[in-house]
Amino acid sequence: MRPRPPVGGRGIFSGTGLIITALAATAVALLVPLWSYADRQDPASASVLGARTVTTPYGPLSAQDRDFITKVRLAGLWELPAGELAQRKGTTAAVRTAGGHLVDGHTSLDAHVRTVATQLGTALPNEPNDQQKEWLATLEAAEGQDFDRRFAAILRLAHGRVFSLVAQVRAGTQNSLVRDLADNANATVLDHIKVLEATGYVDFAALAEELAASASPVPAPPGVDPSAAVPVGPAPAAATQTGASQGTPPQDDTSRAGTSQVEAPVSSPPAVTGPPPVTSSR
Repeated sequence: MRPRPPVGGRGIFSGTGLIITALAATAVALLVPLWSYADRQDPASASVLGARTVTTPYGPLSAQDRDFITKVRLAGLWELPAGELAQRKGTTAAVRTAGGHLVDGHTSLDAHVRTVATQLGTALPNEPNDQQKEWLATLEAAEGQDFDRRFAAILRLAHGRVFSLVAQVRAGTQNSLVRDLADNANATVLDHIKVLEATGYVDFAALAEELAASASPVPAPPGVDPSAAVPVGPAPAAATQTGASQGTPPQDDTSRAGTSQVEAPVSSPPAVTGPPPVTSSR
């Protein structure tokens, strides 16, 4: 039997078949990239993130790491002066003690952050941001128990906000120096939170509402080279009043009778002890 010749116009190689095949291939070419990259990060965004992370001998340094270093520095620039105000103006021993913890803690933490910034080549601000300046102005204007309440409320709110940032940075940073700084900051912030709460002036209901609300971002002041960062520390006059500011009564002349030059004039101003502690329950 003679084989039948192929019927014209049938099969995949016919004109219609070629058109259908070409359309199907085009559809696949269009859909596969969309499916493959649907859940992937935008390349432009990825390149920006990559540009914000730099390599250092201590591990990658991310934008969040640098922001954390800046915020640690900013904290010392306003919280240490706030602590000095509490040492001078606090009406209870607990408030003055909290102020002393702020001064001591940020003196040490600022030295640490300046060392880290120098090693990583990160710029540091030399002044507080606008929000922090407003807080300091509020505390400078307040007196008596009003100062005590405002001091505890403002500082406890600020420490509550930064506490979660410290934990986030400590959990995710790849930089060993930032990790050590976060450990130090965590211990310092927690200590400050405890002594602020020990004043008895923290309104926890109001604090919870403020912490739940989103804080408006405040731009950081311009940064300077770490070598130009002014160290944060207690003022000389405040250092001479440490005992009185933390509730220790000043010595009188009779208690210093055994020392030489009792009659010599004292160059620093007398310590401000404030009124006796408030005994009524709040």
